[in-house]
Formats: sequence, structure tokens, C-alpha cells
Amino acid sequence: MANDSSAAHPPLRARLRRALVAAALVGLSTAGAQPDDHSQHARPPFTPGQGSSTPLQGVAAACEANVYAGQPLALRTLLPQGNDAPQAAPPKPPKGTVFRDRAGTCIVRATAHDVEPPPTFARNDYSRRQPFNADSSLILVYSSGGYWHLYDANTLRYLKRLDGPAGDAEPQWHATDPNTLYYLPTNGGLKLYALDIRDNQSRVAADFSGRLPWPDATHVWTKDEGSPSADGRYWGFQAEAGNEFAIRGYVVYDLEADRIVGTRATSVRPDHVSMSPSGRWFTSSGDDEGTWAWSPDFRTKKKLHHKSEHSDLAIGANGHDLYVSVDFQSAHGDVFFVDIDACPSVPASAPAAGVAECPRTLLFPTYIDGAHASLHFSGKAFANPGWVVVSSYDTQRTRSGTWPWYTNKIFAVELAPRPRMVTLGYHEVTRYAGYWTEPHAAPNRTLGRVMFNSNWDTTSTDDVDDYLIVLRDRAIPLAARAAAPAAIAGRAR
Repeated sequence: MANDSSAAHPPLRARLRRALVAAALVGLSTAGAQPDDHSQHARPPFTPGQGSSTPLQGVAAACEANVYAGQPLALRTLLPQGNDAPQAAPPKPPKGTVFRDRAGTCIVRATAHDVEPPPTFARNDYSRRQPFNADSSLILVYSSGGYWHLYDANTLRYLKRLDGPAGDAEPQWHATDPNTLYYLPTNGGLKLYALDIRDNQSRVAADFSGRLPWPDATHVWTKDEGSPSADGRYWGFQAEAGNEFAIRGYVVYDLEADRIVGTRATSVRPDHVSMSPSGRWFTSSGDDEGTWAWSPDFRTKKKLHHKSEHSDLAIGANGHDLYVSVDFQSAHGDVFFVDIDACPSVPASAPAAGVAECPRTLLFPTYIDGAHASLHFSGKAFANPGWVVVSSYDTQRTRSGTWPWYTNKIFAVELAPRPRMVTLGYHEVTRYAGYWTEPHAAPNRTLGRVMFNSNWDTTSTDDVDDYLIVLRDRAIPLAARAAAPAAIAGRAR
């Protein structure tokens, strides 16, 4: 069968984020203090719940009263067939106004960059980054100029600009402490910092100076797209040298024990690296060598994909680590997942050309009569395993002029053969206008909240705000469960 090659956009993330670094560094040294409370500019049209400890009680109560009252609990099933033509977008909502999306879910605009400190745009940074803190009480927002900002996820009130992280600082929320945010120096460095968001004070959480096998290494980072293990214990980095960012190798670090678990030299710079949610695997991904999973001691490896496409790492319903991605070189533009734990390993010294790719499970094809789209994936709902959130954008019509079922929407896909799917909402990026307008949908750990970006039916490249999908409790069904993997020898938990 002919290959309906995709016109999906090449990754622009690194170049665009790099362009903000200089502005961020200049701004950090010259900008005056930002006010901490701008809620008077965009007061939400609802009263937060009183006397309740339920996270997000304010927006949840507004959604329940104004959107979900009298409606069935279940979300609408999404079938991978038929057409879904774009509809006229509703008017751009004011900040804080909940409304019923045509998918039947509750959506609220969370930011208003024109009246709050985040200038030019206020957006969810990336689908592979967790925007919510440990108890989903705070939202992390990225703005032009390289600043990072905090919002109250309950009232949507703007709180503060963070001191410390700037540009490509790779912020990562602590897994259990809602007041701690880890970050690196811009574009990586030799120290990992922990920021107490209550007083904006940082401490050194890890120092790699003199501890790496490459004496000239000056940067450790994931190249902006990686994450630590779900419990925050194991971190994977690529080590680089000098202003040229010359690759030196890979590092796996145990933050709890302050111990370097393993290192491996490499001469090929990947697009990014990460740890899997369990911490059992370090992954490297680049178009030159493909995407690989390595044991933390770098003695064995597995080939996940021959390319480096948009992807994420998720937890399966059986507790296994899963790699979710798309194959634009396949005949049907398949979206698939790989069970990393179930894939056989080979010695790390095995020649790459002779290693077969891991078996795949097909989720759905994207090339339908010439139609195609760009996709982002988020497997960050670690507390609701077996699901991935997908955001499609810049969808192109079929040869017959119809729109495919996945057109420009946010949906959850079960990580299973013949998966269940549910539509979470429409992002209204009806006219794709470059990287900053990509939706980059990402859930909280329970998959009860989802953040996404939108320029809301305009052609603007930077009139972008952050939006929040609020789901009812238990709206996403539990994925089918199986036995968890056996304990890994030497893997302390």
C-alpha cells in the first residue's frame, strides 16, 4: 500500500526555547519585582468552596453546578472512525468562566496574559512535563522572556513569578511534597536545585561537580523533554561540555541515595533523554540512532523506535513501563505503544544495526485517505495507569475533503489492544500558527484535570493562554489490570 507520508511539523521546541534564554537572563537581572496578586484583574465568577480540603474545590464546584448538573457521569466514547469536521469556535471565554465544551466536559480559561504578569503568552510548557504539583493545588505556567509562574489551581488566581528557574530550566515537581520544585540552571549545569515555592528560596539538591567520568563536562540535563521516575528518585541526564554542548555521555542518578548508578560514553548527541516512570529504564531518543531503553547500569538495551518522534513514557495498567509514540514512516502513520519491560534485552555492546525493534501494540492509524495530523502525547497520569492523553493539531483533510475522527482535539486513549477512547475537549487551535500555539495537553497524576494551550480561533502566534479541563471524579474508567512486573534485583524501593 502506498505510504501517505505525513506533513507533521519538525520539532521546533529546542530552537524556540533557546531564543528565549537571552531574554530570560537579561530579564532576571534587570526586571523589577513582580506583584504577587493580580486577581483583581480577572476575578473568577464563582466562589470557592468553604471549609473543604478537596483539591480544586473552587473550579470543581463551578463545573458541577454549571456544566455537569444532571448529566451522566461517563464521558463520551470516541470511536476511531467517521468524520469530525471543525465547528465554529465559541467566543474566547473570560478567565475563570466555566463552560460546557461540545465534548460535554467542563473547560475554564486559567490565565489572562494580557492583564497578568506573564507577558505575550502564558502557556502549559510541554505535554511531557507535569504542570500540577503533588496535590494538584498549583499550576506551573511558562511565559515569554523565559519566566516560570505559579497559579492557584483552585481559584485560578495568579500567585507569583518563581525565582531561580529560567528558560530551559526543566522544572519538575516533587512527587509528594506540593511545595518543592526541582530545576536545573538554564540549558543544564552541574547542580540540581530544589525550590521552596512558599518563600522562593532554593537549595542544592545534587551536585555533580567532580563526580562524572568526563572532566570537561559542564552540563547535565535531559535536553528539556525528560522526567525523573514517577517517585522522583531516579534521574537520567545527558552530560555535555562547554558552550558547544559537545556530548560526552549518559548518567543515571539516585537522588535518594545521592549516588550515580551508571554512566555510558557516547559520541552521538540525542534529541533528549529521560527516566521511565518506574526508574527501571533510561531512555535516549534521536533521529541518528533511534529511541532506546537502557538498564540504569547501561549493561543492556532495547530498541523502542527507529526514529525520534513526539512521544512519552507511561505506566501500564499492569505496572510496566510503556513507550507511546507515532511512526510517520509506517504505511498508516500508526500510533502505538511498546511494553518496555516485556521486550527482550540485548547487551549494550550489541551493534545497533542488528538489534530488532521491540514488539508494538497498535492504538490507531492516522493516515486515513491522505489525512494526517501532528500529535503530542502525555503519560503523566501516573496515579491512573493505563492511559495516555493525546492532543492532535494542524490536522489535514482527506483526499475527499472530509475531516478525520481525530481532528484537532484532546482525547484519552487506553494503552491496550483495541483501546477505549474518550474525548476530553476541543482546543480551538483552528489555525495553527507555529510552535507556541501547539496545545501540549498534559494531565495531573489522577487524570482528573488536563491543561492545554490555545490561541483560540485566531492566527496569532503568541496570543496564547492556558486552559483547564475539569473532569468529574472517576470519569476516566480504570484500565484493565494485570500482574505487575517482578521486583528488579538491586532496585531499592
